[in-house]
Amino acid sequence: MRRRVLVTGGSRGIGRAVCEAFAAQGDRVVVHSTTGTGLDLPGGLHSSVAGDLADPQAVELLVAEAVEELGGLDVLVNNAGIYEELDPLTATYAQWQQNWRRTVDVDLLGAAWVTFCALPALRESPAGRVVNVGSRGASRGEPTAVAYAAAKAGLTAMGQSLAVALAPHGVAVGSVLPGFVETEMAAPVLDGPRGDAVRAQSPAGRVARPEEVAAAVLFLAGEQAFWSTGAVLDVNGASYLRT
Repeated sequence: MRRRVLVTGGSRGIGRAVCEAFAAQGDRVVVHSTTGTGLDLPGGLHSSVAGDLADPQAVELLVAEAVEELGGLDVLVNNAGIYEELDPLTATYAQWQQNWRRTVDVDLLGAAWVTFCALPALRESPAGRVVNVGSRGASRGEPTAVAYAAAKAGLTAMGQSLAVALAPHGVAVGSVLPGFVETEMAAPVLDGPRGDAVRAQSPAGRVARPEEVAAAVLFLAGEQAFWSTGAVLDVNGASYLRT
């Protein structure tokens, strides 16, 4: 079955790898980005949508456009997110407020708006799936990105709550929690003085490749993955182990 997929933040990094992975197995993909940047994906019949996830009205329109373009929706991947470091000991109160509002608006509330707007279409799918791309920081904390860790923890909790709410309707919800990944968003850290220390956090001595995270997303989005609904899958190279 050729599935219909919407990926937020799909134009680069993990999102791009996720889009490429779905397209490679024959699925139709709508790529969301703030600018509507499309991708050259295999298989054709793919498209793109634009919209600011911090704007609930824009989210309603972009989801409606994606569903109309695809003729329905089988898989939603909430991948879009921003990561901004801010030292809580040196930041001003204004900087602290701005960082929290911007991060929570995109990383948590944006995903909540997209998911809500997509639910009618997902419930009509024979195998509706929602996969949230969270972060290792939701479990271990991020001392220089406190708002990011808090927003991603909220995203994980949202996914588990929705897994319970939606299971009777045949929609499964799962979460993938990567550690650092070789992406543009992580480049300032990985290419800076902390890069070697970050890579050393994993016994493998490196960080994840985007396609490794995409493989985990594909698993949770799979037609046979319904019984994994509510699952939280760590993809961090044993750099952090939850008990």
